[in-house]
Amino acid sequence: MYKLWNALEEAKKLRVVELSHSLNNDSPFWAGIPEGSVELCKTVFDWGNPMLECLIQTFKFPGQFGTHIDFPGHFAHDGVLSEAFTAADGIFPLCVIDLTAKVAEDPCYVATAQDIRDYEAAYGPIPDGAFVALRTDWSKRWPDMNALSGIAEDGSENFPGWSLEALRYIYEERNAAANGHETLDTDASAEAAKAGDLACERYVLEKGKLQVEVLTNLDQVPAAGAVLVVAWPRIEGATGLPVRVFAICE
Repeated sequence: MYKLWNALEEAKKLRVVELSHSLNNDSPFWAGIPEGSVELCKTVFDWGNPMLECLIQTFKFPGQFGTHIDFPGHFAHDGVLSEAFTAADGIFPLCVIDLTAKVAEDPCYVATAQDIRDYEAAYGPIPDGAFVALRTDWSKRWPDMNALSGIAEDGSENFPGWSLEALRYIYEERNAAANGHETLDTDASAEAAKAGDLACERYVLEKGKLQVEVLTNLDQVPAAGAVLVVAWPRIEGATGLPVRVFAICE
């Protein structure tokens, strides 16, 4: 009788894959964020209070913490912030570009436009409004910050990521809505060093697009055909927020 209820019964037969990391007080975050910026589950109203028998906590964290979404105003001076996006803006067709073999050979591998074309040759064109994610299996290094950063003996950072040409392809040749990755940054370390900036992240956000960083479990979802859901707290004025991300798969 009710179409959505019937659809829900069918949806329960599908597979749901968690794509966000669990967080606690020891979870890593970018070194530029001051120490003391994370304080999760602090009890401020405890059991035994005569006013009311319940437990209340507070939560303190940076917007860019764990698996998180970045809104345009994070890097674009005139970019919109969290309140510009609705709940419907967090639902996408999911395309997963598998770079694991290339990253295994070169931890600093930079995704190219040809990588995207090769994906399309196998799975078809990236659809309008898609979320395009790079699978590198880098998330298996979580929660070791040095491992996530690929810190070498000389102190340099070494990790894979996007190139500008790959991002231009998904946004200008195709009409993607967002991109994502398992690493801490959009830019591969080599690209960031060359530009002296996070030029790839700046490009994405200045275009008014969204991105999700520090994804996990991309090895558990198909390259094409899944639907991605990104949910964040409805906090106004945020440049970024931790997110719950999951894929719905056949």
